[in-house]
Amino acid sequence: MLKSNKTLVLVILLVQSIVFICFLSQLHSSYSPQEEKPARVHILILSSWRSGSSFTGQLFSQHPDVFYLMEPAWHVWMTMYQNRARTLQMAARDLLRSVFLCDMSVFDAYMSVQRNKSDLFQWEASRALCSPPACDLFQRNHIISKTACKTLCSQYPFSKVEEACRTYNHIVLKEVRFFDLTVLYPLLTDPSLNLKVIHLVRDPRAVFHSREKTMSSLLQDSKVVVGPQQNQGEMGPYNVMQEICRSHVQIYTAGSQALPSFLRGRYMLMRYEDIVNDPLAKAAQLYRFAELHFAPKLQMWVYNITHGKGLGTHDFDIDARNAVNVSKAWRKNLPFKKIAKLQNVCKDAMELLGYRLVKSEEEQKDMALNLLLAQGTLPTDKGS
Repeated sequence: MLKSNKTLVLVILLVQSIVFICFLSQLHSSYSPQEEKPARVHILILSSWRSGSSFTGQLFSQHPDVFYLMEPAWHVWMTMYQNRARTLQMAARDLLRSVFLCDMSVFDAYMSVQRNKSDLFQWEASRALCSPPACDLFQRNHIISKTACKTLCSQYPFSKVEEACRTYNHIVLKEVRFFDLTVLYPLLTDPSLNLKVIHLVRDPRAVFHSREKTMSSLLQDSKVVVGPQQNQGEMGPYNVMQEICRSHVQIYTAGSQALPSFLRGRYMLMRYEDIVNDPLAKAAQLYRFAELHFAPKLQMWVYNITHGKGLGTHDFDIDARNAVNVSKAWRKNLPFKKIAKLQNVCKDAMELLGYRLVKSEEEQKDMALNLLLAQGTLPTDKGS
């Protein structure tokens, strides 16, 4: 009898072992590496206002594999406008992390609970929000204009933003509201993110010239950057530019020269002037950095959008323009007195980023004089 009981126990244990092994086998097969989704790539285009960032954002937005949002941290600034820019960076960073993870509930703190997709700042600049599943009237591989999108796709619920985001493997955000790269280190070391930073800069003289034409639309942001008092009077625009130039020095220094190990291969400096001088080559470089394919259809769009006749005078609009002429317009239109004052407050940034200072109005107007240092003198995308 005792022997029979021992045999029964052994049989039971054997059956349990077989069942457990089968369970482990099934569990392992259900998590087979072949069936795992590819890891998402997260790209942050880090720039400042009127620096060609809307155009650069569109290089990514029009790619059919990219979910793109333009300046989601705008909502942070507009809600907490009483604070200064550097104080708001942490809140903006936390919002970015949630958006990168396609968790759009983060906007509950900054927007009405009853909201549509169209309540999101510059939502129509995102091709992903103008195509399925966010809008059924276009296809993902279509080149979609902001006007067409805004006209036909505005009445969809806000829930479509998160639904669309989760269908993409490349999430690209463009931001102009960060002044210190170290603030973003928690995102760069976050194991749930695969973050790369494209640091887009532009000649401060061209930025200043463009800001003068759009000053009213930038007024609230300028107050946050330097405070209401420092934004007043003749020196107001120069105070803002000084802060912007300081931020570019900090970001570039942290990203390229002091290079922490976790940034290696994940930071790229890109000058807007280099993009407009050779748009196809630079777009290809950006796509390689972002691990994206540069299809012939997109190559044709990039060429056409940079070789038109427009002057690029409207805020945030991306229309066909002669990009080279637009980038040099300041040399013909900006008084040298203003240039000299601006160069004084942005000298360090200009020298570091490869922009030659002009010493006279004659040098300013001499279009044969190249004001860009050779790209080879600038260390970009170290360690990749």
